[in-house]
Amino acid sequence: MADSKDPAFFSRQIADARRFHLDHLPTGGALAVVSAGCEHCAPDYEIHRRTFPFRAVEFVAHGKGSVGFGGKTFSLTVGSVFSYDPRTPHDIVTDRAAPMVKYFVDFTGTRAAALLRDPGPAPGTVVQISEPGEVMAVFDELLRNGMGQTPFSARITSVLLEHLLLKIAETALPDGPVASPAFATYRKCRQYIIDHWMELDSLTRIAGACHLDPAYLCRLFRRFDRQTPYQLLLRLRLRHAAARLRGGRVPVAVVAEELGFADPFHFSRAFKRMMGISPSAFSRLRE
Repeated sequence: MADSKDPAFFSRQIADARRFHLDHLPTGGALAVVSAGCEHCAPDYEIHRRTFPFRAVEFVAHGKGSVGFGGKTFSLTVGSVFSYDPRTPHDIVTDRAAPMVKYFVDFTGTRAAALLRDPGPAPGTVVQISEPGEVMAVFDELLRNGMGQTPFSARITSVLLEHLLLKIAETALPDGPVASPAFATYRKCRQYIIDHWMELDSLTRIAGACHLDPAYLCRLFRRFDRQTPYQLLLRLRLRHAAARLRGGRVPVAVVAEELGFADPFHFSRAFKRMMGISPSAFSRLRE
């Protein structure tokens, strides 16, 4: 719930929250996180601001809502990310039937404006990301360190802020916010690959499991992702391979066979393309 000691710009229309803010604002620094949090919006949650003291990025982890910039309203759903700065009027409203759970981070400093230009997202824009879980994990780490209030918290949270913005840029969908049947199909297929990667070994198997034509599945990924369905599958399988190889306890040939690579050389080439190092060298580094 809201605390009487919270700053005035923290919303009171919340059911629950984890938040922190600095009592003394940093001055003259390159980049500093002022506050951050995870808010469970109450059904009547509405924010109407003409200005704001800092630059901010918000991420929807659950539920639905909308944000308005410059007279244009954007729908918000799981994976939506938006930003604003002191010169960006904005209106944020939750869906009463599905109140949002959203994360936010407010920041300042001489590099703050440049970071919202590159990597972004730019103030007054909304992007949709393909990896909500990864972005949520960075937000949670930022919150954990900010709430810890150690002598290193300010430096750690500023580094995590850059990590967060890069992760958002890396996973942003090319088409931005979408709410179409095609996007719903893409997300369903993508989640199926994530949940069943051990059982899948080809584009044909993926498409068959999703009840789609392989060419159409690839078109969906070209539109909404930065990788093909098979590249996503391969990345998940090789991530598992790296975990198996860590420490040098499992031979490379055994891991290749476990993942269905009939040719160990094919496995080694694929592993090196993704990890930048051969599986045998990776295994030795972690002995």
